[in-house]
Amino acid sequence: MTNRVALIGAGAMGGSIGARLVETGNRLTVFDPGPDKVQALVDKGAFAAPSAAEAAAVSDYVILSLNAPAIVRQAVFGDAGVAAGAQAGTLIIDMSSIDPNATKQLAADAAEKGLRWVDSPLSGGAPKALIGELTLMAGGTAQDVKDAHAVLRHVASNYTHMGSVGAGQTTKLINQVLCGLGFLAVAEATQLALDAGVDASKIPQALMGGRADSAILQEYMPRFVTKDYRHTGRIDNMVKDLAGAQDLARRTNTAMPLTAACAEIHRMLTAAGLGGEDQAALMEFFRGPNKENFK
Repeated sequence: MTNRVALIGAGAMGGSIGARLVETGNRLTVFDPGPDKVQALVDKGAFAAPSAAEAAAVSDYVILSLNAPAIVRQAVFGDAGVAAGAQAGTLIIDMSSIDPNATKQLAADAAEKGLRWVDSPLSGGAPKALIGELTLMAGGTAQDVKDAHAVLRHVASNYTHMGSVGAGQTTKLINQVLCGLGFLAVAEATQLALDAGVDASKIPQALMGGRADSAILQEYMPRFVTKDYRHTGRIDNMVKDLAGAQDLARRTNTAMPLTAACAEIHRMLTAAGLGGEDQAALMEFFRGPNKENFK
């Protein structure tokens, strides 16, 4: 049976998820305030809806790909939101990266309206979504997480039930700590190699399979070397995620000095106007005041 899926939010990440869902035979209905984003998916075979409510009304699953708890709340419970159109029992799958406590409250409010909730934030970015190889960490009841897999199996090769609602978001914060530090470490190592006269483009191959190897090393050191700043993510999104990790650390009284330094560097780049750039633009931190301006 064809899955009937609503997608709310068709930005860089949501658009890639939507494209993959259409490609794999799901009936996708999409709503986003940006008509160009919707049209891009319609051109691939999706259906457009004039509101989140109308997208939800013709769907059994609703995927959210949004940026902040307030935006998620508005999309679900606001005027013409998901809750206004969804049938009882509809499964909301929130693939946004937001605060675990906010997620728990959203899920509780949804349950009062007869709606189910799974938080399933992701790792892998738009490139992995397009080929169905995302890593997903899910929070919710065992049955809801199992049911969500009927749709999410099309976009993910690694899908793990982490616990009750909010556990997926907590795991994503841990993921972002590792990624944020990893991006910065590889950028710093790249600059050292360049300054020392080593051919940094050979380093990923030289270190492959060793303890220093990682997906970030293999993908990003070549991009750092060539200043390949094409957009697959945003520095200011990492600021948001690291801030969320710091908030969680305060609640758990966990010392995170490296995360604090990493977050501040991301904030500095955002303040310098690079928040909308990809993580590859971390190299700008190492250019110094006497180097040419970012282009």
